[in-house]
Amino acid sequence: MTDTTISNPLLRRIVHSKYIDVLGVVLVVSITLYRNFHETIYYEGGIRFGIPFSSLWGYIEKGAFPIGILSIIGAAFSLLATRFLVRQSNIGNVIWIFTTINSGVIDYLFGNHSAIITYPLTFGLALLSTKKWYEGERIKNADFRYWILFIVAFIISYSLVYLGFYWFGTTITNPIFKHTIAIIFGISIIGNVGIVFKYKQSFLVWTFYNFAQIVKNFIQGNLANVIKYVFYLSNAILTYFDWHLNGDVKTLKEK
Repeated sequence: MTDTTISNPLLRRIVHSKYIDVLGVVLVVSITLYRNFHETIYYEGGIRFGIPFSSLWGYIEKGAFPIGILSIIGAAFSLLATRFLVRQSNIGNVIWIFTTINSGVIDYLFGNHSAIITYPLTFGLALLSTKKWYEGERIKNADFRYWILFIVAFIISYSLVYLGFYWFGTTITNPIFKHTIAIIFGISIIGNVGIVFKYKQSFLVWTFYNFAQIVKNFIQGNLANVIKYVFYLSNAILTYFDWHLNGDVKTLKEK
């Protein structure tokens, strides 16, 4: 039932639509299957690509880690976490905790050894967000604390990624690429910090992040990812206006 006490009931109905959940999951899973994620395994200390689906179980029985299948599952649940968060449901934070673990393990196996120092930060934010939302965190506008958190989050996240290149011997010859990776991670952490404290501006950060991903993937010719990030971009824009115009989801008691 639509809450007629809010400023824009239609916008809230669109943002909270379960049809968008289904569309998002179908879109993400289709893209990962199209890119043959399911044909990737971690076996005998290395990544192997192009393993036929009919052979996957045989490899798993021999100790292979189905990294591709777990990537697909993780992508689907990450989308669901986002959708629950835009609806202001703490279930999204709980899912976020588990998808962070899954993503961290997969990233590490793919060779990003600095994941062991970056993903604990994301994991900690997911735990804190779960706690804060359970305690009744309310939607708010950017204040002085937000900008302090903004700066601190970027400095810490940027430093962790950039130092990780040296601590774990990551070979990247182009310094611009190193800075780009660190900046993108920093932006994502700023967005996550905003989610923890329910700052509506966090979705402006995610809008910028998704737009940057669209440009990057378009330049790389990865049209499948362009479509995915267009979905995330639309989701972020609509959610910002929903949180800005309609505010908190009211409980039955509050109504």
